[in-house]
Amino acid sequence: MQVRVRQGDTLWYYSQLFGLPLMLLVDSNPQLNPGALQIGQAVNIPGFAAASYEVQPGDTMWTIAQRRGLSVDALLLLNPGIDPARLSIGQTLAVPQRVTWRIVQARDGYTSSMMLADLQRLTDLYPFVRRRDIGASVMNKPIPELRIGRGAKQVHWNASMHANEWITTPVLVQFLNDYLLALTNWGNIRGLELLPFYSAITLSVVPMVNPDGVDLVIDGPPEEEPYRSSVLEMNGGSADFSGWKANIRGVDLNDQFPARWELEAERRPKEPSPRDYPGTAPLTEPESQAIAALTRESDFAQVLAFHTQGEVIYWGFLGYEPDYAEAWVNEYARVSGYTPIRYVDSYAGYKDWFIQDWRRPGFTVELGSGVNPLPWSQFPEIYEETLGILLASLYVT
Repeated sequence: MQVRVRQGDTLWYYSQLFGLPLMLLVDSNPQLNPGALQIGQAVNIPGFAAASYEVQPGDTMWTIAQRRGLSVDALLLLNPGIDPARLSIGQTLAVPQRVTWRIVQARDGYTSSMMLADLQRLTDLYPFVRRRDIGASVMNKPIPELRIGRGAKQVHWNASMHANEWITTPVLVQFLNDYLLALTNWGNIRGLELLPFYSAITLSVVPMVNPDGVDLVIDGPPEEEPYRSSVLEMNGGSADFSGWKANIRGVDLNDQFPARWELEAERRPKEPSPRDYPGTAPLTEPESQAIAALTRESDFAQVLAFHTQGEVIYWGFLGYEPDYAEAWVNEYARVSGYTPIRYVDSYAGYKDWFIQDWRRPGFTVELGSGVNPLPWSQFPEIYEETLGILLASLYVT
């Protein structure tokens, strides 16, 4: 929702008028000088939408405001051209409406276009969220990153690096919505107040690393060539892509990182495949390059890569992990019921590379149990299990 500055208005006054944390108003309006607002400037009010209201018999600005739990001045702010003493029946007013419900809905078959539409809804309503594209897929689909918070400590989450593990994306998007709701409504999740973490942590989220692969699994082969013919050939002519993990070129993105990549390459497929082919060298694919560049330019205190399945958390790599990572993973295990596993005979993964090069905690979290892609019926349980890990990653950092 936007309002226009009047004589004497300040961001502090708007925070009092709408019951919002001042820092969210400041961060929603980076184009403004908070100490010197100019009359007529547009100001974003996060977490509010302007609803239409038709004046009824007997209405006054005061009665309308009382029914909506607003001050009269909030109504006047949104209706600058209306004389409050001369309301007429049927006249349309703009009424501030605090959003207290999820505006995105996790749903089966969650494609990249669904995700992009949901991220747009979130950034429109919560303009303190910073969104950018960190790169594009082979088929030139955007790979968006969202950043929330102003803290010096940075935490990174990513999901859907493997195509048929796409259920991890709506998990993160739904949590983002819940987090933003809590921030703008002075709320909590599981009794944990979230506003202090906005000040302490900068959260980086890439909800879908592999949009081409996700769309392939959900919607089938694309119309565009040469991609259509090549994926059908790699898939043995079958139109069932439920077993597909790779990107659209048949490269497994989680076997693409320079963490003993050559050892993984020795035992993996030697040509493009629905899964496990690590490519001709590390970081050949635009999707893995985008995540690697993001990580290099950032200062992440820890990273969590969300996959399916197994209800386990992998947290070590060749002894490079710091000692304190064990306490962190034990907390993640406590709040989720998942099993921590320190070492596994695997190389070239994203968390492996992060641990190796930064000597900081990295985690691969395998959500749910069963055969990928996991059935949508598991989503509520998966979300509740993951919720504890997501919250814990903010407070253990």
